[in-house]
Amino acid sequence: MNKLIAIAIASLPLLTHFSAQADASEQLKVKLAEIDNLKANFSQTVTDINDKVIQTGEGVFALAQPNQFYWHLTAPDESLIVADGTDVWIYNPFNEEVSVMDVNQAISASPIALLVHDDAKTWAQYKVSNTEKCFAISPIDKDAGVSEVEVCFNETTLTQMVLKDQQGNTSNFSLSEQTTLDKSEKNLFKFVVPEDVDIDDQRLKSPN
Repeated sequence: MNKLIAIAIASLPLLTHFSAQADASEQLKVKLAEIDNLKANFSQTVTDINDKVIQTGEGVFALAQPNQFYWHLTAPDESLIVADGTDVWIYNPFNEEVSVMDVNQAISASPIALLVHDDAKTWAQYKVSNTEKCFAISPIDKDAGVSEVEVCFNETTLTQMVLKDQQGNTSNFSLSEQTTLDKSEKNLFKFVVPEDVDIDDQRLKSPN
């Protein structure tokens, strides 16, 4: 479960490759700008390096620009990830614990956070390539926990996300019933710490 939660985030040898990568990044940014907020249900299938299914699940996903997302896994075990624009809260009800980190830490952990982040310096840390409907995002830093994220679209609908980690596991998320957020649903991005829950504060401390 912790591995799934950690996932909710080589330099190019030829100038022609760099140009293609830059074009793909810009195309993805345009695509994301077209869906600056959304809410959808998801179904999850996790397979190992041998394509054996090791877990399935379902839940609700939402995002809004800038730096806000909501990831609620409802089955088989509940977990919740909420990014409020500044901090990212990771809540495990079973363990009665919540971890909190800043948004930049979350992006370093998984390129999926790029979906709600428009900072050029951050985007420069990732390679982007694309096919007709999908974009593959991978960190230039090979020590990142996630080796690649693929996001697929049908026009302005986000239909699928695929996360591949360094151990060879693949998490496939199929999205359905996508809608735009109404005003009341913006509260999804506000996390209130439950009573009697331990807080593991991992936020980077600014020097005094």
